[in-house]
Amino acid sequence: MKQTCRGGRPVPLLAALVGLAAGALAGCAGDEPAAPPAAGVEVPSEAATATGEPEVSSPAPSPDPCALVSKREAEQLAGTPLEDAQPVKETCTYRGPVSGPTAQVEVFVGDGAKKFLDIERELGHELRPLSGVGDEAYASHEAVFVHRSGRWVSVRLVRLNDPVENRAPLERVARTVAGRL
Repeated sequence: MKQTCRGGRPVPLLAALVGLAAGALAGCAGDEPAAPPAAGVEVPSEAATATGEPEVSSPAPSPDPCALVSKREAEQLAGTPLEDAQPVKETCTYRGPVSGPTAQVEVFVGDGAKKFLDIERELGHELRPLSGVGDEAYASHEAVFVHRSGRWVSVRLVRLNDPVENRAPLERVARTVAGRL
């Protein structure tokens, strides 16, 4: 939805509301410069579309977490059949069947993945760097964290087994995820 200032220039509604809150509506009249936009507010670029309206740049969409790790790959990681994917926003969870064994694979994309890594660091959990995986990658006993092209992804494995058994499968899935980012 667009709103038009007194000068006839279209302004995204969110930017107009931010401008109102900041007392910067005088910038629409051209008398005074407008206040800079608040953090996180998309600002129209100078390029115009074919209709003459400013083109708004937006960040690239997050990759589908269920496409980064398929059901088949999650089952290989868990070593057991899993239920179908349960996507919620920037996460994807594959759960083990209620009949067992206990297993779950969780995929996080974006801020959630980075926060998970930050918490692991704060708790002092062992994080091994994974060389040659994305721009930056780490593995813990239960998860891998991959950073590539400005995106963080984590894959967490829940199993009732010796975590040493999960090391190689987790590293394989980290390489797979990095290749898809």
